[in-house]
Amino acid sequence: MARKTLTPLDFIQPTILMSQLMVEANMVIAMRLWGMAGGWKMSQGEHSRMVHEKARAVQESGLAVARAVGAGHGPGEVAMAAMKPVRRRTKANVRRLSRAVTGAKG
Repeated sequence: MARKTLTPLDFIQPTILMSQLMVEANMVIAMRLWGMAGGWKMSQGEHSRMVHEKARAVQESGLAVARAVGAGHGPGEVAMAAMKPVRRRTKANVRRLSRAVTGAKG
């Protein structure tokens, strides 16, 4: 199997994705903490949702890693595969939780 030539983008993409994930995760944590303190509007099922979505994200992430490794992908692609299911959830949570307060539709 021929080795893929790495480009700077192969190193930058995982870094950008991880940075976005970290910012969004911190936003979600802050909104949920404010919600638990009564300063942010939260739905009734938000507490159990927090727990269940993490388990599901870990499962999906592990499966994505196994598929990427099994397909012979390099470390950068494996890292991207691992982060995508988690990022999908953090991004959706930021949208959903901020919409609950602002009333925005999008």
